[in-house]
Parts: sequence; C-alpha cells; structure tokens
Amino acid sequence: MAIRPILSTLRRHKTTALLVVLEIALTCAIVCNAVFLVSQRIERIHMPSGVAEHELIQVALAEIGAKPDEHARTLTDLAALRAIPGVTEVASVNQIPFGRSSNNSGIKLDPKQNKPTLNATNYFGENIGQTLGVQLVAGRLLQPEDYVSIKDASKAFKEGKLEGLPRLVVITEPMAQRLFPGQPALGKTIWLGSEVPLQIVGVVKHLVRPSIWNDAEAQYSMMVPMQVEDNQYLIRTAPGERERVLAAAIAAMKKNNPHRIFWQKRTWDEVRQRFFDGDRSMTGLLIGVCVALLVVTALGIVGLGSFWVAQRRRQIGVRRALGATRGHILRYFQTENFLLATIGIALGMVLAYGINLFLMVHYELPRLPAVYFPIGALALWLIGQAAVLGPAMRAAAVPPVVATRSV
Repeated sequence: MAIRPILSTLRRHKTTALLVVLEIALTCAIVCNAVFLVSQRIERIHMPSGVAEHELIQVALAEIGAKPDEHARTLTDLAALRAIPGVTEVASVNQIPFGRSSNNSGIKLDPKQNKPTLNATNYFGENIGQTLGVQLVAGRLLQPEDYVSIKDASKAFKEGKLEGLPRLVVITEPMAQRLFPGQPALGKTIWLGSEVPLQIVGVVKHLVRPSIWNDAEAQYSMMVPMQVEDNQYLIRTAPGERERVLAAAIAAMKKNNPHRIFWQKRTWDEVRQRFFDGDRSMTGLLIGVCVALLVVTALGIVGLGSFWVAQRRRQIGVRRALGATRGHILRYFQTENFLLATIGIALGMVLAYGINLFLMVHYELPRLPAVYFPIGALALWLIGQAAVLGPAMRAAAVPPVVATRSV
C-alpha cells in the first residue's frame, strides 16, 4: 500500500494526529519504566533470605516492672524452649533477617583506612547460625567456645583491651566476594571499625539483612560470637510443627515469668509477608497504572478511528466505487494507525530513557535494560492494531452506493 496518501491525509489532521502520537509516546515511556520497576519489586520480594524460613518462629518479649537477672532469665527461657517436643534449635538473638531495625558496622581491611570498605549487619546470639539454618559453603559455623558475653565485650572495648572481645566471624559469600574478589576469604582478617580485628572462620551462602535500604548490599551480613539477653528468641522446629510449638513456647515462657508481654509471636512466613507488604502494594499500584494507561491509549485510538471513519465516509465511498475492496480499506486504516504508533513509540523510547536517567540519578535505580524497549513497542503495536480494528472494519463495511449519494 502507498504511504504517501496516508501521510497526506495525516497532514490535514495535524492536531489530532499529534495528540495520538503524544499519547502513545507518554504511554510507552511510563509503561516501560513501570514494568521495569515491577520486575525489580518482584525480584526483591523473592529475595533469598538464606534461612530455613518454613521451620522458624520468632518470639519477642518485654519486661513489666523490675527486671530479674537477665542472664539467668535467658538461660531459663532457652532451657524451657529446648524441652518442647518438636524444637530442634533455639537462640537468643539481637535482631532477625527481614526485621525493621538493625545493628550495623563499618568493615575495613586495614584499621588505618579513612573510610570503611563496606557496611555490614551484625548478628549476635549463641547458636544463631544453626538455628537460622544457614547454608555453609566454606569453613565452619561458630561454636559455643567461640562466644563472649556482650557485657564483657562492651567493658573490654571501653577499656581498650582485646581480651574479652570477639575474635572470630562468619560472613556471607556476597560479602566475601566484595571484600576479597577472586580470593578465598577463610583465614583472612577484617576490622570492625578500626578497633576490633576478626578472623573469618566460615562463609555462608546467604543471610539477608534486617533492614534493606540498598538491594546490592542486602546480603552483607556477618555472625559475630557474642551472647545476648535481648528477650528475643528464634526457634527452629521440625517441619509442620510451628503452630503447635509456638503455642507451647508462649505457655512455657509465661510459666517462667508471667510479668512479661509478647510483642512478637509469629512464624517466619508472617515475618517475610509483613516485610514486603509495601513492595506488594507498590507492585499492584504500578500494574494498575500500566493497565489504565494502556486502556486509555486503546480507547483514544478507537475514538480517533471512529471519528475519522465518520469524517471520511464520502472518501471511503469514492474509493469503494473506484474498485477498492474491503481489505484495501481495512489495511489503509491499520497502516495509518501503525505509522502513528511507530512515531509515538520512537518518541516514547527517548522519553523512557530520559525518565530512567532521572530515576538513576535521584533514586539510585539501575539502568533500564534495552530489552524493555522492543517489548514495550511490540505491546503498543499490538494494542494499537487491535484498537483500530473495529473502526477499520466499520469503514470497510460502508456500501459504495450509500457513501456516494451526495457525490
């Protein structure tokens, strides 16, 4: 089909054509970036935690009134929890993966560095690695003889002594690769700030941070051998025993000390679900925006096609009388729409790239992969052709004798 007559017709309807092109361009730009953001959110939601999620329970308490001896209370609670049938591991911890608060430290390879090499989260608590069910890839997990009391460590740190401070650490594989690219991390020393040297004795596959402000650093975690009494317990159970064990654990700790309140008592599925609620809401919102824009664009194309069919009934009739078939009329309108869509998509890709650059600079988002441009273009071409099909078929169905009565 000749393109020149179509372009000639579009020049006589510049404003209408321009509005459609701008609508398609804006839709293309927003949809490409929104779909990319949705994929990022979905990838984040399915981020590996590195723990035995379907076997874990979190129980956290707060004291009412005067506090008893914290160390003795913790030992009593741990003994009561271990005695529950179905419990395989227990730990008193300072924080949990996918939590809302975190304890972090700057990590240096040399104590004389001005700035830390990276920032990592600190997991404290005897038996924490075994309870979390982390996957060991090199070395070993921390053992009971490695641990020091957090009170003794704090005292030693204030006095500037190494004796009483933790000396070993287990880190994640992503953290090891960042610190020692292309080298084994086992046996190497890292510095907690500029004061505390820690020798790496183990590397685990994954262990996600409690609070994640940067997905690239989500796996920068380490387990430091310090005993804590923070009224927060992790319980690992046999598969399928979590609900029963959770009820038994609450009853056992109430029996030990009724003057406490439980501010968290949940399975790990609930921990993960709550942590990513905001990401799920954002994903739903972005999908809704994409659908709404595509629907509005499709309706705009349908409206334009119907308007032009009504305006061109005489022209269509003349063409039909001169021998144009229904197929010719149908292809004319589809080609016209394809040209408008192509111009709009080309402009939209430039706009999409500009929006992505803005997001990269101001919100530290990654670069929009090039694969999203052809996907977005194909989607808009298909939607455009489907939207114009109805008006085009109505135009093709106009009888020549009806359309040419006024000629």
